[in-house]
Amino acid sequence: MQSAAGSGRDQAAAHPLAELLACPPATANLLNASARYTEFAAGEAIFRQGAHCQGLYVVVSGQLQRKADRLQTRLVLGSVHAGDVVELAAALGDGLHTYTLTAQSAGSLMMLPLMSLEQAFRSHPPLRMQLLEELAREVSRAYVTCCATRIAGLRRRVGRTNAARV
Repeated sequence: MQSAAGSGRDQAAAHPLAELLACPPATANLLNASARYTEFAAGEAIFRQGAHCQGLYVVVSGQLQRKADRLQTRLVLGSVHAGDVVELAAALGDGLHTYTLTAQSAGSLMMLPLMSLEQAFRSHPPLRMQLLEELAREVSRAYVTCCATRIAGLRRRVGRTNAARV
């Protein structure tokens, strides 16, 4: 049973950016030419939940934190680090940021503008599917983390209840 769970996690592992953006040279050149690099300072909000997404972000350096407001509660969704692709859901979906991204340290980002991504999708349609597959892996990783957090909380509560009985 553990081997099946382990293999599921392996399938949900993040793929390297080069693999995600594997495309013909002309499409790669389009994305490289349109890439924008931005530096940020600790505490700076890179984008806010609900704002229009400008493109697909890749963390070059630094550490950032994702937070979202859901059902009148602020949730910390976790940190992102160098090499992580950020906001696939907004870039591939309705174009609105699904969370707020704030810098925890100084660093830099690369952003692939949405217009360039759309051109790349037209010239190389499998690219959209590759990114959708990565989004599915991202959702799977978040689900596993959520389940693990809930189980850990349940175990703590059961342990306290059992200790109170003794």
